[in-house]
Amino acid sequence: MVAEKEEVEDESPRIECPVLVTERLVLRPPHIDDVPELAQLANNRRIANMLGRMPHPYDEEDARAFVEASRTRQRAGCSYAIALAETGAFIGCAGLYAGEHGLELGYWIGERYWGNGYATEAAHALVDLAFRATAIERLNASCRVTNSASRRVIHKCGFQYAGQGMLESLSAGRVTVERYALDRRTWVSLRSWGQL
Repeated sequence: MVAEKEEVEDESPRIECPVLVTERLVLRPPHIDDVPELAQLANNRRIANMLGRMPHPYDEEDARAFVEASRTRQRAGCSYAIALAETGAFIGCAGLYAGEHGLELGYWIGERYWGNGYATEAAHALVDLAFRATAIERLNASCRVTNSASRRVIHKCGFQYAGQGMLESLSAGRVTVERYALDRRTWVSLRSWGQL
């Protein structure tokens, strides 16, 4: 659960946002049919408090605004709805966004879907997209210092600790975050070793 982005000047590369299919997931553009489930899953203080840009409470108007912003690509990067491949059920969101330190990975999973490895699976797909579809040398991620589950996802993707900082969260106020980075060289090595 990262998605802890601050408004910044867009210097990130333009990314084509293809549908991504993993073993158990489909990462696709969010669409209007996702609004009810998106609002239901996102209206959770435990999720919002771990993110920077998610308000709480979160209602269908917020969900529609997110879908529209994703559709019109009002921000650099890619926003994805995460759905179960087997059933098509919407379970969360993920994306690559222009962040303060460059391109940044973000994700959240609805609470009823926690503990199944879906965040890690989605994050791996987005890390691969970031390095395959752009010439970036470094991908960033961050998480609240209290978010051990997100930290595990970040570590499983090969990111290395890069320091701490502060984030203005719409839900939780000013909070401390840990920042992580994954460079292209490490990603290539991990891919060749079969670690990712």
